Amino acid sequence: MLRVFKIIFDEILIIVNFVASQIPGRTGYVIRQAFFKIRVKETGENIRIGIGVEITGGENICVGNNINIMKYTSFYANDNGKIRVGDNISINSNTCIGAANGGEILIKNNVLIANNVVIRAADHAFESVKKPIIKQGHNGGKIVIGEDCWICANVVITKGVTIGDHSVVAAGSIVTNDVEPFSVVGGCPAKLIRKRDIPELCDIE
Repeated sequence: MLRVFKIIFDEILIIVNFVASQIPGRTGYVIRQAFFKIRVKETGENIRIGIGVEITGGENICVGNNINIMKYTSFYANDNGKIRVGDNISINSNTCIGAANGGEILIKNNVLIANNVVIRAADHAFESVKKPIIKQGHNGGKIVIGEDCWICANVVITKGVTIGDHSVVAAGSIVTNDVEPFSVVGGCPAKLIRKRDIPELCDIE
């Protein structure tokens, strides 16, 4: 009986979440902000949530202050995934941030993420040729995006990658290896294009 009530409750929550995610205007922002704070483990202040934002595994998601999440962005942190987002973050439309299946994603402060970005901290296992890939489970890893980074449109970041502070990833890139701080990278796979000017530490605002 308890299982039946849980199923009914989960279904009601899904319906309420869908309705709240589609309400336009300022009223929609207010309702989605309140609902977002209920759905995730921890939130700060000044959270703006666009239309159609999807959350799975909210109990494993923490976000900081001054967060702008634009329309149709998805967060997946179910099945032991973890997502932690810092302060002063802008996430543009249609972005997918997936840490499900044992992955972990850490986005530090003052990060810009453009539209259509995919950040995925777990991959399908495919070692066996005797079993369909769909039945082989996942391999989780960790992704870290450092302070003051700009992730441009249509970028894909794979598990096991750390992007150093103050770096830029050019549009359309696929990042499969670590990026050093103060770097501009691009391509498939992403490679160093140039280094940004590296000021004295005391000059960084």
